[in-house]
Amino acid sequence: MNENHPATRPPDTDDGDTSAAGRTLTVADVLALPVLAAGQPQVVTGVPHLDRPVRWVHITELTDPASFLKGGELVLTTGMPLPDDAADVRRYVDELADVEAAALVIELVRRYHRPPEALVHACHARGLPLITLAKDVNFLEVTQVVHTLILGNQTDAMRRTQRIHEAFTALTLRGAGAEDVVRAASEMSGRTVVLENLAHQALICEPSGSTVEEALTDWERRSRATPPGDPSDVRGAERWLVTPVEYQGERWGRVAMLPARADGPSFGPEHLTVLQRTAMALTVARLIHPTPWERTAHRNALRDLAEQRHHSPEDARARCAALGLPTDDSRFLAILVDQGGAETEALLSRELRTAGIPTLVGELSPGRLGILLALRPSQPWRPVAERLGRAALDLVPLAVVSVGSEVTDLADTARSFREAARVAEATPPGRPLPPDRSFHELSDIGLSRLLYALREDTRIQEYTERQLGRLIDHDTRHGSDLLTTLRHYLDAAGNKTTAARRGGVSRETVYQRLRTIERLLNRDLESGEQRTELHIALTALDVLRAS
Repeated sequence: MNENHPATRPPDTDDGDTSAAGRTLTVADVLALPVLAAGQPQVVTGVPHLDRPVRWVHITELTDPASFLKGGELVLTTGMPLPDDAADVRRYVDELADVEAAALVIELVRRYHRPPEALVHACHARGLPLITLAKDVNFLEVTQVVHTLILGNQTDAMRRTQRIHEAFTALTLRGAGAEDVVRAASEMSGRTVVLENLAHQALICEPSGSTVEEALTDWERRSRATPPGDPSDVRGAERWLVTPVEYQGERWGRVAMLPARADGPSFGPEHLTVLQRTAMALTVARLIHPTPWERTAHRNALRDLAEQRHHSPEDARARCAALGLPTDDSRFLAILVDQGGAETEALLSRELRTAGIPTLVGELSPGRLGILLALRPSQPWRPVAERLGRAALDLVPLAVVSVGSEVTDLADTARSFREAARVAEATPPGRPLPPDRSFHELSDIGLSRLLYALREDTRIQEYTERQLGRLIDHDTRHGSDLLTTLRHYLDAAGNKTTAARRGGVSRETVYQRLRTIERLLNRDLESGEQRTELHIALTALDVLRAS
């Protein structure tokens, strides 16, 4: 039964200050102090409980010391008052355990030279740490040292608590959003902090000492296994510290602080203070920022996917899955809606929910909505895109709906968004849609739309001017319209008769004008390659003039 462990301090598992100063003092901390270590302490029972906090030290030679204790005391005794009867010894230990004394330290110098078996058995049965001292120790000096540390730590704790309150007050006064609040909570606590809604979707995650994947994998199941409750408390098998976020009886979600590791240290009073102030700051943020948390979460997730800002594909999958988007055995399609605002975003979100299509919807940039569809393997994407496009156009007739290509891996959605963006860039406002279609796609991009997308590139502008500049200058100076004749000729694929008919002039006039054009541009209009170059330049000119 006698465990006889040397009372050396075990490795500290906290991720903060590793000294006794600055945090709650434990039994292990006290045993490691020189003033007590000089007595050669041995842990006889209760090794797993050496992390118990020591709130005070009590020296006693009474047979009923428990009546003077409030819990958390390290009890020091010479052993002189211990009863001889085993039943009385059990009663003595039971009373100490019932008031939750931190540990019992007995000196083996005067009455005993080895701990009584009855005492060892009783302490082992109640899980009370029993420590023996082989050498004489000045108990008064122990109390002075430990009490000084405890009071100093309490003062430090008050200062740190004050800093926590000041930090969250500053966040609230400057109108910080929910992301800023959760990030500050994670930084102050050194723990991962997650804000979730009532549907157990993780809306904001600030990891600390772990990845997003580790924090959010299988989030909904783990969250549902962590029971709700009104007071802030440690709950569930994973020992999350959770507190609700609510206002005037209306609950919006809860914020959870995850332990550093599954076998790591529990939370302290400062963690609780941080979490409670986080909930208060989130309530204020919700009241002053009308945008729903879900919309902000979708927007941030979409931007990170489109711009590939995730640390890893695994982090991206975990984050999107925690928002309710299926990431396994799904196909993904990116859709952009230009000219869409908050009303369009809300409408399309409702439309997709009605259709039962898992999706993320959010603003990627001012006036541009991003949509990511998660489709079943057997589900065709065109009917969904058509329904979405029709809904957008019904609300905003001038909206431009562009679609990327379908991908099978969430990590490839950035490519789908890039393709949808290229389609949007190549689509002038008011561009007619193909028959029976409400969206534009890559296959729609021809020469004119490609040049429209490149219209701001100075190389296109220089090319157009080099090919046609002298002809345009001649028309301007002489009031002629040779540019139109060239257009008719090129549109007719070099057929002069057709060009004359389209221009409403004789063939002889067309011949004469074409010779003038060849002379001005130094071109051979019988050359197919040169006609192609001029046709491209004319198309680019039309695009530049229409921009």
